[in-house]
Amino acid sequence: MKRIRTRLLPEVYLTCLPAAKFKTDFLSVQFFAPLRAETAGLNALLPAVLERGTRRCPDMQRLSAAEDLLYGASISHSVRKRAECQLWGFVATAIDDAFTPGGERLLEPLTDLVGDLICDPSTEDGLLRRDYVSSEKTNLIDLIRSTVNDKRTFAGKRLLEEMCRGEAYGISHLGEEEAVGAITPSILTTHYRRQLAASRLELYYCGRAEQGRVEDAFRRAFEGLQREETAPIAPAPPHRPAGEVRVVREQMDVSQGKLCLGYGVDSEDKDAVLVMDMLFGGTSNSKLFLNVREKLSLCYYASSAYHRAKNIITVSSGIETANYRKAMDEIARQLAAIQRGEWEDWEFAAAMSSLKNAYQAIFDSASQLEDFYMGQIAAGQDREPEEMLRDILTVTPERVAEAAKRVRLDTVYFLTGKEEDNG
Repeated sequence: MKRIRTRLLPEVYLTCLPAAKFKTDFLSVQFFAPLRAETAGLNALLPAVLERGTRRCPDMQRLSAAEDLLYGASISHSVRKRAECQLWGFVATAIDDAFTPGGERLLEPLTDLVGDLICDPSTEDGLLRRDYVSSEKTNLIDLIRSTVNDKRTFAGKRLLEEMCRGEAYGISHLGEEEAVGAITPSILTTHYRRQLAASRLELYYCGRAEQGRVEDAFRRAFEGLQREETAPIAPAPPHRPAGEVRVVREQMDVSQGKLCLGYGVDSEDKDAVLVMDMLFGGTSNSKLFLNVREKLSLCYYASSAYHRAKNIITVSSGIETANYRKAMDEIARQLAAIQRGEWEDWEFAAAMSSLKNAYQAIFDSASQLEDFYMGQIAAGQDREPEEMLRDILTVTPERVAEAAKRVRLDTVYFLTGKEEDNG
């Protein structure tokens, strides 16, 4: 696959990935907005409201009928956080022309329909419809509340909020319940118009259609888009260390404690840090899984994740509250072992194999490819998966140990049950 990137309009770019291996066309339309507390809820709500209808298909029933006419094409809204950007928009799929019964061309009508959702939504008295705004606010608030009910997700969210306090990376891409509750049709419509005019727009296509045809389809779909000067996407600044380790303990009605740790990484050898994270807690062959969870039974689960854009590592674990200190000490011991270069050859080989499989698997899914390239754009990067994998495979054990020495505990978040001794 050879990626082709073109500029269609001011701050409107198309990434085209010709791919004959897929039987479906995959397209994506994503607005990039700086992740901000005051706009996160607006950006999360907006595509859900737009998805409810267009001027030509003003309700979901008629939209569904229009999709059925395209042999069951699918359109859905999306909201993501990548680096310190909030991405909102739509993804759509349809079977490729080569597989339609009569050879019908589906790319153009599908692109037109997505364009209508964004540029020509269903309105009432010049505003986004009140009933759609009201019902989608309820849905979004329910989704925000559901993250509290999932205590593992909630604890990870709270860790990033505390660790990245004052940084955009600590902001939830769904926004906060109170802010979403205050959104009115007038406020959302004003924000919608500002987004269309001034936010970076990234278009993506993966399928069999020729480059020129894809460009023409997107140009036609967005020819009515009025653009203003937009600011370039700023790369996420590195995490600012807290100095002394910050410890945050909270109580909720939970039967299992949630221990989350955040580490700052003072190394620019990010490929080595990635391998180090896989050794630490990134796979089922990692030190956290095999030792803290399996061998010592100190955790119900234990894993780590490397946030490359911010150069931080986070650990997520579920523990008995009484094991708080033991778990903390053992996690520290496993990190120290990596810092000393203490691992078996098979552990290093397993980490590299997992990374190789993960990067190769990207090419098996058009949606994974889209997410990879959108993440690259948000991070201010322009690398291919093959290039990244080649660089990773050159990482040596010595580089891993050296990078690990520059990993320092920054923030501890512990969620425990009420009236329990937190150790």
